[in-house]
Amino acid sequence: MYSEIISHVKHHISLTQGETDFFTRVLQQKTVAKGEMLIQPEQVITQEYFVIKGCLKGYYLDDSGKKHIIQFAIENWWIGDFEAFYKKTPSKLYVEAIEDATLLTISFEDLQEVFNEIPKFERYFRILITNGLIAMRQRVLSSLEKNTKTRYIEFCETYPTLEKRIANYDIANYLGVSPESLSRIRASSIKTT
Repeated sequence: MYSEIISHVKHHISLTQGETDFFTRVLQQKTVAKGEMLIQPEQVITQEYFVIKGCLKGYYLDDSGKKHIIQFAIENWWIGDFEAFYKKTPSKLYVEAIEDATLLTISFEDLQEVFNEIPKFERYFRILITNGLIAMRQRVLSSLEKNTKTRYIEFCETYPTLEKRIANYDIANYLGVSPESLSRIRASSIKTT
């Protein structure tokens, strides 16, 4: 169970066996069923989640009730309401399981303890946050500069395993287009290949 997260961490920083043991002691396992909400708006966020198995989506509802998907998470990805977690404010997001999921959780307090005891973990999380910020910026620029077909192709190239696991309407929502438009783009892509 812990081998996935330790492998992920060791991809970015080196760990001794003692550091590995310390880190895994503060992690808790959580399971969520398909369709279950992990986070809802106004919830106080005290945990961050690492996906061992399954797929989740993070989204918010605007004032008119329209859903806007901002993140998907599959194996070896972190998910949560990072703003609420770090600022200790109520969540603005929903996080819902698209598939049955097994997660590892870490509390804010335990994370601070890990940072104090093993400072190199701050580097690990800084790398993740930097990569997340870069990906978000690329997504914003892509939505401003590129047509829907190009954005869909980029989505499939960037996240090749996601397309088969996520419903068409969720991909369309993530890309900011209607499901019908995405279906037309997929159909034209199949014809041209």
